[in-house]
Amino acid sequence: MDLLSIKDPVFLKKFSNKELEVLAQEIREFLIGKLSVTGGHLGPNLGVVELTLVLHQLFNSPKDKFLWDVGHQAYVHKILTGRADQFDKLRQYQGLCGFPKRSESEHDVWETGHSSTSLSAAMGMALARDLKGTEETIIPVIGDGALTGGMALEALNHIGHEQTDMIVILNDNEMSIAPNVGAINTMLGRMRTAGKYQRAKDDLEMLIKKIPAFGGRLAATAERVKDSLKYLLVSGMFFEELGFTYLGPVDGHDLEDLKSNMTYARKTKGPVLIHVITKKGKGYAPAENDAKGTWHGLGPYKIESGEVVTKPGPPSYSGVFANTLKRLAREDDRIVAITAAMPGGTKLDSFAAEFPNRMFDVGIAEQHATTMAAGLATQGMKPVFAVYSTFLQRGYDQLVHDVCRQNLNVFFAIDRAGLVGADGETHQGVFDISYLRHLPNMTILNPKDENELQHMIYTATKYEDGPIAVRYPRGGGAGLKMDSELKEIPIGQWEVLREGSDLAILTFGTMIPVALEAAERLSSQGIHVEVVNARSIKPLDEIMLNKLTKEEKPIMTIEEAALLGGFGSAVLEYLNENNARSIIMERLGIPDRYIEHGSVPQLLEEIGLTSENVVARIQQMLPKKRKRA
Repeated sequence: MDLLSIKDPVFLKKFSNKELEVLAQEIREFLIGKLSVTGGHLGPNLGVVELTLVLHQLFNSPKDKFLWDVGHQAYVHKILTGRADQFDKLRQYQGLCGFPKRSESEHDVWETGHSSTSLSAAMGMALARDLKGTEETIIPVIGDGALTGGMALEALNHIGHEQTDMIVILNDNEMSIAPNVGAINTMLGRMRTAGKYQRAKDDLEMLIKKIPAFGGRLAATAERVKDSLKYLLVSGMFFEELGFTYLGPVDGHDLEDLKSNMTYARKTKGPVLIHVITKKGKGYAPAENDAKGTWHGLGPYKIESGEVVTKPGPPSYSGVFANTLKRLAREDDRIVAITAAMPGGTKLDSFAAEFPNRMFDVGIAEQHATTMAAGLATQGMKPVFAVYSTFLQRGYDQLVHDVCRQNLNVFFAIDRAGLVGADGETHQGVFDISYLRHLPNMTILNPKDENELQHMIYTATKYEDGPIAVRYPRGGGAGLKMDSELKEIPIGQWEVLREGSDLAILTFGTMIPVALEAAERLSSQGIHVEVVNARSIKPLDEIMLNKLTKEEKPIMTIEEAALLGGFGSAVLEYLNENNARSIIMERLGIPDRYIEHGSVPQLLEEIGLTSENVVARIQQMLPKKRKRA
């Protein structure tokens, strides 16, 4: 079948199982071919081909609502809803989004990117349906990894209590990004081997009904016998106790098994959970055999060999962080590392290999991770929570209430700070400065390069005056020679990288090369710009700011972070509080909107964080100087 010709999923209604099997193979070949060029979330999508086909055959999207959680497994859904012709630009600038996107299609009813939100959203949609008196079916598809998130468990509790009509698909592939951890994962493992619980329960019910009712004792005990069967067949029948009808385990690659269970679920009142077992990477051996999560989401690869195409380069910031932490942990047994289901992305898998008893993967549970770190700190340990900027948002109340309020020595290693590129607006790490800076007791640092990062890691582990965050970007460093001896970076002290008398650029991290390049170009026009590595975002370097205000030197701040409430705002606040309102000041940063997917250079160009724009803005700030030059 020509997948590019698909406009909507209605055509599936007439397909036989044999035709669906052929189509499933064609979809897998399409995905393997397209993603070998663009990269993307291959493993999750190869695992849900049959599941997605059956959903679209039996139900009527967009009237019936499919909510994909986390959303990276929605590529097959996108193909079946008329977007196959856009896969050449998957996750590329102004191209097809890698997650569900409401503006892309009426079939995308809920946008995801962060885990564990589908059940709460589905409950909201189901309540709206019931209040309006309509009849659509609400179907959240949630992965077993996403189920470890506390928000999902809160929603299960409420849905079961209300007995709301809904079909929950538990897509169980035993992995989120990395292999799943925790007691819920262990429970699901027992369920995978437990056999067809609901079918056996129904067979017993039919058998009981055929027995002549010769006395009240049998009638009174029949229901109790039937319910007790779940404890016999499925150890720890968690979902039934929450009020769900549990169906499964179901073979997620057996079309007839999927159809019969979904048909049964459709007829069942109240919430139903279908436990579907899928194979991540199904149909492509390198992805099927992946035990580490490499094929969850990746860049281009060679189809024949499964070799991932990598470009040689300097070590990643994440790698420098992990290696430095290991070095320090060898000398300080108080250091413990924490991740929320991201041991590979944060590079803490190497820490776990060396210190298995001092590394804790809590699953997709940033709230728990943050407060657990606080608990460790109360007992004199040095907890280091390595977390992507975008995911730390999920532990915000715990930051405020449990860490900062108690002024506990928790070290937040904030990975993927700044723009991340292809994963788009749900993953851009641009808000952390704004949501951390106003918290009392919090210290925020950002290195100019990977060498300074290792010194900041050292500084943060030695810091004893409360919570501290070190933020660093995705990707590789500059390839600098690394100092062999670690040293503490003075907190609240900046570094002048280039002298200049006409204007000062205050910036940090990835924007330092932009500032230095702009300063070099302006020097040929007779404009002399000072460039400052403002590596201590909080506290500010008040000595240097006092010096700049006394010199009445114009100031420009540049940050690869949100402007509202960001570093530039902090400098403005300082000028206002110190009666230096006459200082000419300009702020550059992420504007007040969500930044979509694309390469980081393309996104920086779009929002004006380039040396060319810095030059132009400084020329506007210093018109007389430009004229003289």
